[in-house]
Amino acid sequence: MKRRKILISALIAYLIFMSACVYIVVPEGLEKPVIDKDAASKVWNAVATKVEQTGAGDLRIELAIRNDTGDWSVMEAVPDQPATLKSGGKTTDCETVFIGTGAHRLAPGFQMRGYSTGKNADPLVQLLYVECKGASAEAGATLSIDYVSYGGILDYYDPTANELEGTLEINLDEIASDLSYPVAEEIEGLIQDSSVAITALSENVITLQDAQRTDKGLQFTWQNLNPTKFALKTHIGIPPVIGSDGIIYGVAEILDMPEVPITPASGNVQWTTEIVVPQDVSGLYILLSVESKKPRTYVNYAVDITDR
Repeated sequence: MKRRKILISALIAYLIFMSACVYIVVPEGLEKPVIDKDAASKVWNAVATKVEQTGAGDLRIELAIRNDTGDWSVMEAVPDQPATLKSGGKTTDCETVFIGTGAHRLAPGFQMRGYSTGKNADPLVQLLYVECKGASAEAGATLSIDYVSYGGILDYYDPTANELEGTLEINLDEIASDLSYPVAEEIEGLIQDSSVAITALSENVITLQDAQRTDKGLQFTWQNLNPTKFALKTHIGIPPVIGSDGIIYGVAEILDMPEVPITPASGNVQWTTEIVVPQDVSGLYILLSVESKKPRTYVNYAVDITDR
């Protein structure tokens, strides 16, 4: 009887241990994001904004890209793959290709023509363009660029979820000179007022307290309100902006890298982020990614600061 009791106790302890292990190894909520089945029929688009010969005799084509996927999306030209120019009955591989969102997720209906590279403290602007060595654009010329994009909520553990592949087809006879940046198509409910309160991870509430112009750009003051009984933090990275010139300002980096203060239980904290933006750029929107639903999963918001 005594051995039986010991065996039963050991079995109960084992089951409790195994249950705990199952919970630890496969925590609730780590399932993959739901894929939008309709997204496959939606695409990125592009138009030429300038076509010219360089001093070296090459063809340079500057472009604007537009997110028509119906969701937040990051895109780039397929790495190490040339664009294809068809002109005057000839096909030319164009090896110089700078096309993409600079690793940022762009709002649906938004369009852009460049992004920041380098370091946040001293960034450079990378315009979107293709160069075709020794080529020229005859009447009827076209340019094709294969791309890959990833849409929806960003999951740090599965950043390539919701992958879409496509090809940008650009008619070089049509030069767009009157584009409005960054909003190409207004989508109901997409753009949020600067006073919006965003429910984040663990019911935290993120708000933008202030946005000020500085000598180098913009400084944002953020507040995290923690209604829970536990101290915690919510990551938002260093949010970039996009303005009326169609450039995304703010170098992309891992969203949980910047230091964020811990918010005490039933308390709040404030902190600031800064980005370099030219003084003459107006019509700005913050492309805000907020850690939500579960750790290292980010939901995107377009925050209107056009009055700054």
